[in-house]
Amino acid sequence: MQYSPPPLFKQGAPARVKVTVFALLSIALLVVDARLHALTAVRQVAATVLYPFQMAALMPRDALANMGTYFSSISALQKEVRDLKSQQVAMAQAMQQAQLQMAENAQLRRLMDAREHLPVRSQMSEILYDARDPSTRRVVLDRGTRNGVKLGLPVIDNAGVVGQVTRVFPFTSEVTLLTDKEQAIPVQVLRNGLRSVAYGRGQSGLLDLRFVAPNADIQVGDVLVTSGLDGIYPAGLAVAKVIQVENVAQGAFGRVVCQPLAGIDRHRQLLIVMSDQPLPPRPPAEPAKAAATMASKKNLPRMEPVPPPPLPPQPLAPAVAPAAGAAGAANGARVPARATAGVAAAQVPAAAAVHAPAAGAPVATTGTAARQPAAVAPAPAAANGAPRPKEGN
Repeated sequence: MQYSPPPLFKQGAPARVKVTVFALLSIALLVVDARLHALTAVRQVAATVLYPFQMAALMPRDALANMGTYFSSISALQKEVRDLKSQQVAMAQAMQQAQLQMAENAQLRRLMDAREHLPVRSQMSEILYDARDPSTRRVVLDRGTRNGVKLGLPVIDNAGVVGQVTRVFPFTSEVTLLTDKEQAIPVQVLRNGLRSVAYGRGQSGLLDLRFVAPNADIQVGDVLVTSGLDGIYPAGLAVAKVIQVENVAQGAFGRVVCQPLAGIDRHRQLLIVMSDQPLPPRPPAEPAKAAATMASKKNLPRMEPVPPPPLPPQPLAPAVAPAAGAAGAANGARVPARATAGVAAAQVPAAAAVHAPAAGAPVATTGTAARQPAAVAPAPAAANGAPRPKEGN
């Protein structure tokens, strides 16, 4: 039995021969392909067949490269998003500032236009902040006594009256708005000239016309302007517009609700009207005595003249004289005429003596007081020694 090696280890041609053969074969193929271009189709077929294997071999490398690109792109995108958000916020702020400046410029232009049409001098001002008291309607401006601001000056905007200066400091001033409960302004209806007084209603932002007659000619939509009767607000400034008219019972006062025309809660720039209208002089002071007399008479009712009371009837003087003579005769004494005249005068009342006419004046013939002097007339004759008449005669 002959021994032979397994087929795997079976040796063929020598390795050098194999290398030489394959090298020559390769050179021949290269020459043929370069000169004759006969292997182009073979190469394309081989590339097509080997392409899947090539892609499968490159997948690990491509996966690692794509993973690095993925994470780097995510970080870049996040950074870009942050930058865009910050730019968006900055652009939004810039846009808001631009809108605010545009609105402020428009308001300033309107104020300048209104300032040119005002008949009195005015100056621009800006609201710094609202008053601290929440129950009042007040704002603080950036103008004070150093700028010529005084108490009572009106404050307006391009649409109408805003309020009145109620406190003044060196650098600032406090303005009470028109809608404050303690604020009032004399107004008149632009349509018919009806005068009234508008009062603020507080936080509601409206105005009231109080004590209006039920039949007053006021309609919804009427415009109210300043009447100028107070000497503070110039006449003709727009104040409010009537939005509600309530009819009440006969004999009671009506209620009129108005909406201010000015931007009381909207604008920040205002005009302070430097109105220098001279007030009428005060009347001269009365003397102290006359003032006290007038004060004492104010509370007294009006007194009508009271007629004098009628005098009671008195007996005539001749009847008294004989009675006195009889009494003297009974006593055996002569009664002088002067005493008789005194008795007759004693019986005349004091009122008759007051109303008696003077010497030489004509004597009236009517009334008891007029008859008394005639009855006493014989007394002077008796005093001169004239004979006394007797009863028998």
